[in-house]
Order: sequence, then structure tokens, then C-alpha cells
Amino acid sequence: EGERERENVEGERENAEGERERETAEGDERLRDTERFKFSPEPSLEDIRRLHAEFTDEREWRRFHQPRSLLLALVGEVGELSELFQWRDGVSAGLPGWTEREREAVGEELSDVLIYLVTLASCCHIDLPQAAARKMAINCQKYPVQSARGSARKYTAPNSPPTPTDPT
Repeated sequence: EGERERENVEGERENAEGERERETAEGDERLRDTERFKFSPEPSLEDIRRLHAEFTDEREWRRFHQPRSLLLALVGEVGELSELFQWRDGVSAGLPGWTEREREAVGEELSDVLIYLVTLASCCHIDLPQAAARKMAINCQKYPVQSARGSARKYTAPNSPPTPTDPT
């Protein structure tokens, strides 16, 4: 009986390892897909900041651009973006099966989010590219590859039980 139990445990372990390998392969494929996609180099965030500042100044809207108002506008645009994804199960990278008009709508809403984010950063005098680079360095320290690979756990809970969305 002990032998049969050991075989069951080993079989379960092999099944779990096989599932992890499949998930890793799927994740690797998504990674390769994202490596193929690149943003165009222009316009830069500074170009976007300048263009939107000109747009705002021409309309004399700068007086309305306080951090709180910009943040609330940004949240509103994120809400509009989320509506495009609401009720769509299993949306994959690249948005396969979406019409060209649906993809354009996503691009428009992402643009609104980006413009408000850049404008908010400018209003707060935050150099967004520099802040993002610093934050990536911090994240590399918080989530070392050897302990974070394949896990969705937050860095503050490295030994907590896996969450339902955690692939491990």
C-alpha cells in the first residue's frame, strides 16, 4: 500500500511538472510575441507632452489642468478603455478576432490614457521616462529572477500560499 501511495504522489508530481512546462512554453511564446512588437521611436513622450501643451494653450485650458483634475480624467479614460474589454473572455495578445474598428478604438483610448498620464506627470514636474527607468530598477530588486520567475505573488508575500491566478 505504501508503494502505491508513493506511485500516486510521483504521478501527481509528474503531472504538475508537465503542466508547469506547458504553462512556461505558453509564457515563452507570449514573450517571443511581445519581443516582436516594438513601438515606433517617434513621437517621444516629450513630443507628446509638447504637442498636448500646445493643444491646451491654444484652447486656454491650462487653468483646468490641476493634478487632481488630470488624475480623475485619466481614471475616466482607463474606464473607457476597460469598457472595450468588458465581457470579452480570453483576450489574447495582439487582439486576434477583433475588427479593425475595435482595434482603432483600443488605440484611441490607450492614447487618451497616455496623453493624460504624460500631462499629469508634466503638471507634477515628474520626468516620466526617468521615473519609469528608476522604478524598473527598483522592481528588479524587489522581484529577483531566481525567486519571482513564474510566480504572480507580490514581493511582500514570498512565502504565502499561491493565489488562484498564480501559475505555481
